[in-house]
Amino acid sequence: MAGPLIVTAELAEPDFAWLNGLRCQHFPPERNQLPAHLTMFHAIPPSAEDEVRGILRRLAGYAAPRAWIAGVMNLGGGVALRIASDELDAMRSEIATRLHGLLTAQDSAGWSAHVTIQNKVAPKIARALIEALGETYDRRPVSISGLGLHRYMGGPWETLRTYSFRG
Repeated sequence: MAGPLIVTAELAEPDFAWLNGLRCQHFPPERNQLPAHLTMFHAIPPSAEDEVRGILRRLAGYAAPRAWIAGVMNLGGGVALRIASDELDAMRSEIATRLHGLLTAQDSAGWSAHVTIQNKVAPKIARALIEALGETYDRRPVSISGLGLHRYMGGPWETLRTYSFRG
């Protein structure tokens, strides 16, 4: 059986390289199975793939959403950079509305957009990184280039398609 679908906001190359560099620097290497990513939905049923593809294709017709770093998030055993974007929030809300009844509890709940740069470490190590980062990156713009559709493969993801914004 095919794994669940994951929808991401795709980071434009310069910002992806920067955030992935932070992730590679701070994420325990033996646990880092994915590059830096901005997940919008974690587990959409595979049976909804055609519908999801149609939604993402339509949303890709819009202009790229404006986004920026809105602070550091303490994940307890890790650290993430919070991403703020009213436009991306609206896109996620539209997808959630269209997929109502198909979403898991996690995907139906509120969304806190972020890119995890450290996880699965002792809280003391996470707090040290939070202190080191401080407000260094607050309000730094982040470019979102498109929407990604992926399949969960028990750890790594298989990228099915990237829908680049063209508006």
